[in-house]
Amino acid sequence: MKTVKLTGESTKNLLTDLLKRSPSSYGSYENAVAGILEDVRTRGDEALFEYTERFDGARLNAGNLAVTKEEIQEAYDHTDEALLKVIRTSLKNIRAFHQRQLMNSWFTTTAEGTMLGQKITPMDRVGVYVPGGKAAYPSSVLMNIVPAKVAGVGQIVMTTPPGKDGKVSSTTLVAACEAGADIIYKAGGAQAVGALAYGTQSIPRVDKIVGPGNIYVALAKKAVYGHVSIDSIAGPSEILVLADETARARYVAADLLSQAEHDEMACAILITTSSKLAAEVEQEIEGFLRVLDRSEIIRKSLESFGYILLADSMDEGIEAVNQIAPEHLEIVTANPFEDMMKVRHAGAIFLGESSSEPLGDYFAGPNHVLPTNGTAKFFSPLSVDDFVKKSSIVYYSRTALACAREDIMTFAKSEGLTAHANSIGVRFENGGC
Repeated sequence: MKTVKLTGESTKNLLTDLLKRSPSSYGSYENAVAGILEDVRTRGDEALFEYTERFDGARLNAGNLAVTKEEIQEAYDHTDEALLKVIRTSLKNIRAFHQRQLMNSWFTTTAEGTMLGQKITPMDRVGVYVPGGKAAYPSSVLMNIVPAKVAGVGQIVMTTPPGKDGKVSSTTLVAACEAGADIIYKAGGAQAVGALAYGTQSIPRVDKIVGPGNIYVALAKKAVYGHVSIDSIAGPSEILVLADETARARYVAADLLSQAEHDEMACAILITTSSKLAAEVEQEIEGFLRVLDRSEIIRKSLESFGYILLADSMDEGIEAVNQIAPEHLEIVTANPFEDMMKVRHAGAIFLGESSSEPLGDYFAGPNHVLPTNGTAKFFSPLSVDDFVKKSSIVYYSRTALACAREDIMTFAKSEGLTAHANSIGVRFENGGC
């Protein structure tokens, strides 16, 4: 990790480095993604099956594209009972948290005869993309499906790439079934995003696409945005630990590495007011690297995007946090709750030494789909709100409209929109209030 004094210049340089990790920086892939999307849009299933065979090595057709009840049962048979129990406990926590996010429609009236309000309506159909290949991420399945289910989405369509044998990871299928997916298709990559966005003979078009994926998936989601809605363009994972002299170096080091192991582009940052802690953390990291399974990936991540920033004061450190706007923020200080109130930008905030980041990844309940690459300044975690629409409701009685008509007509005429003014005026052509 690079250890530097925290200054305006060092923070600026760090932000420049982090932006190199953004999916928006990979323009060289965009033409390939655009070609795949257009092919799926025009040829539908035929193109989808061809790309699945080319990229995943699996031969699919309309008859075996959708996961069957028998395949789901087989997945349950192959899933360890202890893991199934954990999935169900985690699911309970995630569901309980997201149920508290539910919003109700509301209406307000006045004596003059007006009624204004907001109507909340869940989306009809949502597509959930789940990465596949060699890795299986049942936690990601839960985090993307549960808020949609809680919101009341009419149909939840999940896609995930199959293995060469045409099958999907057992834990992925079990998690999807437990969370409430309505139908699961064996399709991945940009071609699956295209199928969800445009619809094919077998896969219905959805209203929104959520879920993580590789650079092709991220760029495909970016390309179809506007045709359908998406959750975000997710970048590599990142963690920032804000710590003072009260923090335990071993805990801090372990938490930094928990995100650095994701991939070589992951980012781990420590901001501290204690040079003693900084040195101890580096020592602990070296010790962990000798025993952790993914140490080679972690080393590359830390070499490229690992930082220890030494701050003169906690307020200076917190201001740097707000500039970086990290995906995951741990506050391990003498007064974490007080310091948390000064943080304006972060995807998820973990308070105190016992609230390590993996709690959020798997178990606590808040969503682990979070804004990355500084987008926490204007984006929020995935939530129930992402799966509902809000419609404004307006009702005016004739009496209420009469009282407001002159103001409305004056406003419309000031903008040169006489048809707008006329729309109000014709209702009072015969006089009267």
